[in-house]
Amino acid sequence: MNARPDRTEATERRELAALLPPPAVPDLGADRHRLLRERLVRAAASDEPRRRRVTRRPARFRIAVPALACALAVAGVLAVDHGGAAGPNRAAVAEGNAATGTAEAVRLLDRIALAAAGGPEQPPVRADQFVYIESRVAYAAQSADGGPVVMAPVHTRQVWLSADGSRPGLLREQGGPDSRLDAPGGGAPGGGGPRGGGPSVHAPTHAYVAALPTDPDALLELIRDGGRGGDPDQQAFTAIGDLLAETWAPPRVGAALYRAAERIPGVTVVPSAVDAAGREGVAVARTAHGQQTQWIFDRTTYVFLGERTVLGEDGDAGPAGTVVGTSAVLTKGATDRPGELPSAAR
Repeated sequence: MNARPDRTEATERRELAALLPPPAVPDLGADRHRLLRERLVRAAASDEPRRRRVTRRPARFRIAVPALACALAVAGVLAVDHGGAAGPNRAAVAEGNAATGTAEAVRLLDRIALAAAGGPEQPPVRADQFVYIESRVAYAAQSADGGPVVMAPVHTRQVWLSADGSRPGLLREQGGPDSRLDAPGGGAPGGGGPRGGGPSVHAPTHAYVAALPTDPDALLELIRDGGRGGDPDQQAFTAIGDLLAETWAPPRVGAALYRAAERIPGVTVVPSAVDAAGREGVAVARTAHGQQTQWIFDRTTYVFLGERTVLGEDGDAGPAGTVVGTSAVLTKGATDRPGELPSAAR
């Protein structure tokens, strides 16, 4: 049969194509679905309202507010506990908050992890002992009406934490009265926390930390599973920082914490940072909600020195780079009772 003279070859092709089934749409795959989901979660988190005042999560045993902070609150001043630098109230801020940790940050954390893994084994800590941590800290304060923050003087902070969570601990801050710390184990050896939940990433005992997984992926998953809502990446970075500063992790666990941090998006490097004791080092940092948290390390030994938190952007609390807190870990060890100093400490 001859083709109609008014029909072109292109027309016939279009009609034949219309008779065929539509081509299959390729599957995105599980990895692609996960990446798209993570991008959506990060985009939603970035749209959360910015906090007007300088704030940060309370560290695990900083719920007991020092008397000085209470006095400031009564006087109409908001006290905030942060990790930051002593000296000038300005600091460098790492640029950017990339979708993944920068290559420089990954390399630095890898070196830090290797140094931690090769460190000396800590002496055994008995279940009936207390982990002692001494540090230097400062508190930034901002008027309840807003305005620039004011840094209080750096002072000594000592804490005694029950190794198995069975007994109350002790918090002692220079210039304030001693504070009793509730036992994470609720008074029962190895038992549950105050509400029966047991030790966790946010309420760890020494026994809990010593038993954390040393596989970085499994450890990061555990930390994220213990999140409290909001930005999961920043929550994980914050939780790891608290474990570094407020616990005495065995070398293998410390190394795993640093390798887990390598996997957190948005981690950057600050080439120079100073802790509360005036020690200069290199910092691993992450910015979220207008603030940048920096972990400071000795640039030769890669030992964790302390934390610093600075404003990541201009605001009523101050210009970008304003230090809003300070900390420096000085001593870690074990004692037999609260209030006692360790005979051997780091």
